[in-house]
Amino acid sequence: MAITDFMLAGGIFAAMGTAILIVGILIYVYFALALMTMAKRLKTPNAWLAWIPIANFYLITQMAKQDGLWTLAILLSLIPMVGPILLLVVTIWFMWIIVERIKFPGWTSLLLIIPVVNIIMWGVWAWYKK
Repeated sequence: MAITDFMLAGGIFAAMGTAILIVGILIYVYFALALMTMAKRLKTPNAWLAWIPIANFYLITQMAKQDGLWTLAILLSLIPMVGPILLLVVTIWFMWIIVERIKFPGWTSLLLIIPVVNIIMWGVWAWYKK
């Protein structure tokens, strides 16, 4: 009887892990497509970098017309406690610039702080025609 319980629990965890993996891949593809679309709209070279981790942050620096060395800001996330917050601030700052360049109010980049809304905003910025 106990072995069956362990098998059931293992099956549930495997199904949950698979579902989380699929959702994660779908979200990654969504963000990559949105970033690539915005890069093409801004005529930023190498829009395909949106598909490569870390290189996509470099693409964001190029879209914001900032020095590519800002890509090293990713290392901020390694600082305990404050690092991820600092990286979020830098990302919002770059997105503010990018969003203004694609003719949206810059303050909409602050919506990246709100879960679920941030996912929606990437789609709005990428595919909404103004």
